[in-house]
Amino acid sequence: MKEERNSSPPDPALLRKQMAHYPRRLISALARVAETQGLDFYVIGGTVRDWLLGRMPGDLDITVAHDAVACCRALIAELGGGAFVPLGCAGEEAGRVVWRGLTIDFSSFRQGAQTIEADLGLRDYTVNAMGVSFAALLDCSVTPHLLDPLHGLHDLEEKILRACPHAFVADPLRMLRGYRLCATLGFRIEEATRTEIERHVNLVRTVSVERISHELELIMASDRAHAVMGEMAQIGLLWQIIPDLARGVGMGQPGFHHLDVFHHSLAALGFMEEILAAPARFYPECAVRIREYIAQPGMKVRLKWAALLHDLGKPVTMAVREDKDGRVTFYDHDQVGKELVLNLGRELRWSNESRERVAALIGMHMQPFHLCNVRREQPLSRKACLNLSKKAGDDLIGLFLLAMSDSLAGQGEKKPPTMEAELSGLLGEVLAIYEQYIQPAIKGPRLLSGQDLITFFSLPPGPLFAKILDALEVAQVEGEVASEEDARRWVRRYLEQEQKDGNSET
Repeated sequence: MKEERNSSPPDPALLRKQMAHYPRRLISALARVAETQGLDFYVIGGTVRDWLLGRMPGDLDITVAHDAVACCRALIAELGGGAFVPLGCAGEEAGRVVWRGLTIDFSSFRQGAQTIEADLGLRDYTVNAMGVSFAALLDCSVTPHLLDPLHGLHDLEEKILRACPHAFVADPLRMLRGYRLCATLGFRIEEATRTEIERHVNLVRTVSVERISHELELIMASDRAHAVMGEMAQIGLLWQIIPDLARGVGMGQPGFHHLDVFHHSLAALGFMEEILAAPARFYPECAVRIREYIAQPGMKVRLKWAALLHDLGKPVTMAVREDKDGRVTFYDHDQVGKELVLNLGRELRWSNESRERVAALIGMHMQPFHLCNVRREQPLSRKACLNLSKKAGDDLIGLFLLAMSDSLAGQGEKKPPTMEAELSGLLGEVLAIYEQYIQPAIKGPRLLSGQDLITFFSLPPGPLFAKILDALEVAQVEGEVASEEDARRWVRRYLEQEQKDGNSET
């Protein structure tokens, strides 16, 4: 027996109220295009879903019986401007108009559908398979009627994602889109749909990488990336997209860790979300600086990727050392992971900046822990802070956020109980040293230049220049030199020592 899923119809005033948020010029232009093209326009999909949720979408989804692209071009002509973007794929005619920051998507009925109800039944999820007549929304003498052939309104009220018939065979990306909707809307995938996704996960390999990457970025930009990535892993969808992550499942780790490699990485993603939501809980002295840092465009997404992928190199580097009583080691996993992430970023078509910055964080993610070890034995040197800040560059704060998420995700017996407090104190100290001593040295003019080395010391250009100038920078940060005259004396002593060391070797 077919399950009954009845809901009260939505208030027509709500739908009309949402239409009022769009510019009058756009609505008038759409009405004229519908009239001149002789077509019934239906507002459908994510637009109607968001209207019913009380959200104002950034776009307007419209379907027509045919000639979607012609409608796009006619709308641009009516508006006197706008950009056309083709969207259609095999068996589907669709196009997009971008006008004054708004997106208007047109699609023709799919797969030979003859009615709007049939077309709605060919969509991805029932919550996206609802529509309403555009003309009825404009005509106050008519009551707009919600077209809901698959009971999407009920599922919307229950916050359930239920797949339309044959949705995943028609377009396998819809599996990933479902998890994106879970992440952005806080919905859950109902059991039968979850089973259907699990049965078809391998089909996602047939989808273009650009479409996959877009959905992944939306998941990572949400506040539920950790939960959704975990669900994707449970059914195997994540392994189809990032197979290297699957290699960490069941791979135990000694010492600091209580989880296998993958679940530790997944936990790090969860803690990164907590850190980004409330940085003052973890770095109270640096919270203002952290908020400024993570407010940069794309930064939160990069940090979440870094958390999830930070141990990608461990399965490759895992070894059982017989010379260390059978201890499991992951030597150089940070550097191997860096290269793997560079390759993954290329595959997923990340921007050069995102790919390089995420990979760099992963390549450096052990550095804060090494400094904590040193700091337990002796005061933190300015030279160590200089080396770290130069390596990390603009992502010094991001490096410590990654270290904190990594530390929180490891609760093994050998982990120092004060590790998080040490990281918090270390970042505060590093930033204080950076601002007081390092920034004036590296941001201001050099005390000596390469030309000065030629002029005052008759040195020929070569590798020695960089060696001298780098060492001079350290001397300046450590307070050994403060003026050009100090710098010349320092270089003179440096060269004399170099000469003595050279003579002693011979």
